Amino acid sequence: MATTATKAKKATSKTAETQKLRIRVRAYESKVLDASVKQIIDTARRFEAIIQGPIPLPTEIKRYTVNRASFVYKDAREQFEMRINKRLIDIVNPNAKLIEALTNLSLPSGVDIDVKMA
Repeated sequence: MATTATKAKKATSKTAETQKLRIRVRAYESKVLDASVKQIIDTARRFEAIIQGPIPLPTEIKRYTVNRASFVYKDAREQFEMRINKRLIDIVNPNAKLIEALTNLSLPSGVDIDVKMA
């Protein structure tokens, strides 16, 4: 019979084996975003990494309503919106060379990247 200490060791060894590099990419234009994601995936494939994604996340829509005139004409308004497209990429067990290549990657302006180790 296995004791609770050995069960805990097995559970921690399984979680220690797999590391994930979670990359979250955001941009206003979907074409620029898809090109950036393709560039990231091509870089990861060059180093033979296991890739999960790109997973499209829900588009965040920010809407603003503004009065056209400053004093009169309250009923005359303009509406604007900003759409923020998002993608999620997971890289399983990244090596040091892959992480270095991803940090040296030059992406177009307007693309925001969040990288987390999970």
